[in-house]
Amino acid sequence: MHFYDLPRAEGPVLGIETSCDETAAAVLDGAGKVLAEVVLSQLAEHAPHGGVVPEIAARAHLHHLPELVKRVMGEAGLRYGDLAGVAATSGPGLIGGLIVGSSFAKGIALAQKKPFVAVNHLEAHALSPRLPGLFPEDVPFPYLLMLLSGGHCQCVAVLGVGNYRRLGSTLDDAVGEAFDKVAKLLGLPWPGGPYLERLAALGDPSAFPLPRPLLGRPGCDFSFSGLKTAVAQLVASKPPGPLAQSFAADLAASFQQAVTEVLADRAAHAMEAFRAYSPDTSHLVMAGGVAANQTIRAAVAEQAKAQGFEFFAPPSSLCTDNAVMVAWAGIERLRLGLCDGLDFSPRPRWPLETLSHSGKSLPAR
Repeated sequence: MHFYDLPRAEGPVLGIETSCDETAAAVLDGAGKVLAEVVLSQLAEHAPHGGVVPEIAARAHLHHLPELVKRVMGEAGLRYGDLAGVAATSGPGLIGGLIVGSSFAKGIALAQKKPFVAVNHLEAHALSPRLPGLFPEDVPFPYLLMLLSGGHCQCVAVLGVGNYRRLGSTLDDAVGEAFDKVAKLLGLPWPGGPYLERLAALGDPSAFPLPRPLLGRPGCDFSFSGLKTAVAQLVASKPPGPLAQSFAADLAASFQQAVTEVLADRAAHAMEAFRAYSPDTSHLVMAGGVAANQTIRAAVAEQAKAQGFEFFAPPSSLCTDNAVMVAWAGIERLRLGLCDGLDFSPRPRWPLETLSHSGKSLPAR
């Protein structure tokens, strides 16, 4: 379907993402076509600390965001008055960054008398596969979402914009968190997920018989704490100092294989649960940073095919934090006449299930 065959917002939308350690801005036109985008990583600032430092992240957002927004507006060839609305991630996430991004967006909305949309970061991931042009066909509601990231791991029935039903979630660590912690145990740089995936490609995935938590159990909850502990015990059994390359590669491969098998199993149970909500539809979406892992993506896609589901996963650039998905979530909400007041307070915790009643209708014109 061509971009301009779709229902349109009244004009372009600016999206701002500052929920963690990426400062990002993007402009989409009313049909969802990307006019300009930029993502600035804070990797250099946080790497020496082995993880994200909230105060450093907030200061970096404050420093870089004005220039990034100016840049994307210039690349899009737009003035602020041309916008149909301004969307900013307003939760969940690190509160300092959320305040910076949402306050900047509110300032533009107030000055230009434009609608402000407080975007839930999880909803932005959930709606990202509906961005026009990603797939040969549109991804219609309802669909099943596997959201896999550093902070979140859940299976959700996506019934519509602002209409979500959680089917399962993690009982302890999120899967991305487990990747980062295991990578640290193996002496890999931060953020560990991509480094562990590359190291795993050099190892034997059957080298260590690691546990598969909840494998085969009813439901679609997750648990990764025990698997992480098993890896830690194997590392602790070695003499102090750097691990042998072959040992680290085999352990990385074995860990990734265990996670992959668990996620494929949980996906199968989630698809079964989803059919209770929508017996006649069969679309599985995988999103979030861990969805960029090619081994996991391939295994879940294979499981979806075996269950008769169509599989969709955004490109890797839209799996990690970005402002394109934030602007698109803003467009989806504005098309329904939904926006938020300038008194909206950013929320470090903001479950998807609470979104049904957020937002308000735009005033009649």
